[in-house]
Amino acid sequence: MHISEILRQSKPSFSFEFFPARTEASAEELYQTIRELEPLNPSFVSITYGAGGGTRELTHQLVARVKETTTIPPIPHLTCVGHSKQEVDQILQRYASLGVCNILALRGDPPRGQSDYDWSQGDFRYAADLVKFIREFNESGRHPLGGFGIGVAGFPEGHPATPNRLDEMDHLKAKVDQGADYICTQLFFDNHDFFDFRDRCSLAGIHIPMIAGIMPVTSLSSMKRMAELAAGSRYPAKLLRALARANDDAEAVEKVGVHYAAEQCAGLLDGGVDGLHFYTLNKSKVTREIYQSLGMIGK
Repeated sequence: MHISEILRQSKPSFSFEFFPARTEASAEELYQTIRELEPLNPSFVSITYGAGGGTRELTHQLVARVKETTTIPPIPHLTCVGHSKQEVDQILQRYASLGVCNILALRGDPPRGQSDYDWSQGDFRYAADLVKFIREFNESGRHPLGGFGIGVAGFPEGHPATPNRLDEMDHLKAKVDQGADYICTQLFFDNHDFFDFRDRCSLAGIHIPMIAGIMPVTSLSSMKRMAELAAGSRYPAKLLRALARANDDAEAVEKVGVHYAAEQCAGLLDGGVDGLHFYTLNKSKVTREIYQSLGMIGK
């Protein structure tokens, strides 16, 4: 089902993100996690893609398994870095043959250890170029179900590589103008950042659905990793005070994270968010607890 139809039927939408496992044992554990979350009736699940296409085949395998053995629509990530147009065309053809109807188009991160990666040498310098290529694939009529819905990323706290917030909005508008159908945001911890970002998008003429990315704090070590990966995540004092009261107790930290994320989700729902997208870290427990606190279990 095309993402536009999914989002029309699910107001708001609820979705999850997973990353492909690298061993057979962890792959089975991940698949069990997905099956545990299936009764929550997610609108879709997204499957990540390693830097430079490093998990390309693993991503495809997981997407195929979700598509063939569950009722959940999978949305694979696809990145610009390290790919020629021919390679991306082949990837799109494989997904089309599976009946996959949606793609999340991202610029992606440079391969590890290549901080000086030269974006100008590839076929896709910006995510907007990838969106355009997918749209042209759709227009070619080679997708048996009519074409891919296209998602793109948004950054409520600002894109780490684009400190000029005006330039950042221009890049997002370019992706939308090339054919993006929805925006899924990077994680954030202050709802003001999301609502301000949504308002600025509206002022820039961006009027497609925007799904809020939520990643609960489950441990102090994961919080530090999030800050490094997201390159500048802002942790509000309210959250930091609650974590300090947990006093390094792992169970208490997790409870604080679940409570804070649930309150954050409730505020977003009250503010009319189009959808919530949970970065699960391939675990089901915390996501289920947040759902339960929102009264969503069994809906």
